[in-house]
Amino acid sequence: MTKYKFTSLMLVLSLLLVACGSSNETSTEEPIVNEELVTQTTIESANQVSEPAVETLTGEILIDGSSTVFPITQAVAEEFTILNPDVKISVGVSGTGGGFKKFCPGETMISNASRAIKDKEVALCAENNTNYLEVQVGIDALSVVIPSSNDWATCLTVDELNSIWVADSSVSSWSEVRNTFPDVPIDLYGPGTDSGTFDFFNEEITGEAGSRSDYTASEDDNVLVNGVSGSEGGLGYFGLAYYEENKDKLNAVQVDAGNGCQPPEAAFEGNYFLARPLYIYIAESVKEDEVVKAFVDFYFEAMDIIVPAVGYVPMLEDQKANALSAWQNFSS
Repeated sequence: MTKYKFTSLMLVLSLLLVACGSSNETSTEEPIVNEELVTQTTIESANQVSEPAVETLTGEILIDGSSTVFPITQAVAEEFTILNPDVKISVGVSGTGGGFKKFCPGETMISNASRAIKDKEVALCAENNTNYLEVQVGIDALSVVIPSSNDWATCLTVDELNSIWVADSSVSSWSEVRNTFPDVPIDLYGPGTDSGTFDFFNEEITGEAGSRSDYTASEDDNVLVNGVSGSEGGLGYFGLAYYEENKDKLNAVQVDAGNGCQPPEAAFEGNYFLARPLYIYIAESVKEDEVVKAFVDFYFEAMDIIVPAVGYVPMLEDQKANALSAWQNFSS
């Protein structure tokens, strides 16, 4: 992903919040409030007020897991470290399953996940005495994508997607999916088996039959973007943020689950079949760590801006309130 365009906006808003919240004095001058423009003088003043608090946090946070959740957590980490430059945050991408393999033995403090933890992962955490809190941070609309040159597969039914991806599928050409499609070889791209995106897609599309294995797999969604966009018959799937970032070379396939063709953006209205919750898991062993606690608190403060800014769907107010309440009870 490229550097987020909203970084300076987030910094200004955060600094202003810190400045306003930390001052008990009444200004003798009328403050200038302009939603479109914040002057350099205001930014510098906010920096001066917030600097003493910034220097109090020192430490390291280790995070790994889902490539789908990565853009959210990475953006939060970037903003947090701008305000707290002595905190080092490492955000890895090993897939949801790969993240839990590190999180449960205590190698990481927070795990990004694009699905709920599985029973075998619960058992692994129990074996290592790792207790945790599951926190929802947003909603993804898993995007089925084709290259922008593809002008025929604009909408696919769930049955058609199943016929392409199911384990025993012999479909190798677009003409075998629908006889009105051209005889162009299908070139498949998708996440690896450690990915929560892989698990979710197969739960919804292929079911117990599982997925075919003769496709190009990668935990790096940028590899999938480049593969699909560079192939005439390319077809793949990954999180909405990576589609939003690459609309210049990809088209999103609308999905018909029985209620008509719906684009992934329909998830903002709650009308998309492949919408799913996104999570972070926080280890109980670090819940009282000053740096981790401040980071998760900041995550909640920033998510309303960052989640849609990176291309995902923000939670409903009651969902966020429930998640925040769970975190506050967990960390108190």
